[in-house]
Amino acid sequence: MNGRSIAAAAAMLVTGFFMPAANSAEINVLGSPAFRESYLELVPQFEKASGHKVVTRWAGTADIMKSVQAGDSADLVILSRSRLDELAALGKIVPASRTDLAKSGVGVAVRTGAPRPDISSGEALKRALLAAKSVGYSSGPSGDYVVALFQRLGIAEQIKGKLKKTPPGVAVGGLIANGEVEIGFQQVSELLAVKGIDLVGPLSPDVQQITVFSAGIQVTAKQPEAARQLVRFLTSPESVPVKKKHGMEPG
Repeated sequence: MNGRSIAAAAAMLVTGFFMPAANSAEINVLGSPAFRESYLELVPQFEKASGHKVVTRWAGTADIMKSVQAGDSADLVILSRSRLDELAALGKIVPASRTDLAKSGVGVAVRTGAPRPDISSGEALKRALLAAKSVGYSSGPSGDYVVALFQRLGIAEQIKGKLKKTPPGVAVGGLIANGEVEIGFQQVSELLAVKGIDLVGPLSPDVQQITVFSAGIQVTAKQPEAARQLVRFLTSPESVPVKKKHGMEPG
């Protein structure tokens, strides 16, 4: 299915869900960058077919957690499933509204044209990290995981002096592209979107971690029904090719 046919099918699907609103709603979304590329392709289709307007703010996991806990209001929050569940437990997200959107594994990247290390197994990855001059990782779910992985591989102390953690919301790919780090880790979906880097590949199955990204409606949402319509569209069968193109799988 090509891009034009995907868009046409998506539009038909949305109008099948509901008729375009007589009084269009403005849906405010607070989202994790891990889902951004798929989302940016799908949302304009939703807006055109539904008549609603979607206003989105992007932030790293830590900042989203702080913002929502501090009372920042949005209609919809897109975040890793585990963190969204934390917000639901705190009474910030309607528990029954949580819907899995997509999942992504952790990837490894280097600067464009640089030698690609062997990451075909946990042992190969360990050798690559010991040989690297610098290693970047994110402050999001992938970063939390790789820090634990370094411990598991028994190299945390050996490489701690060459680790660089990005601030919340800052892509690791940018550090790789400008030469600040030799090798970097982040969600595959985030690395694919960055120019100037080569994706070496996802982590091998023996050391991989899959993160599920979900959407949930805030208890203070002003447009909960319109937000539900958006979620239905983001989980439709027609959304699957878009997610796969951007390095994600259906949730």
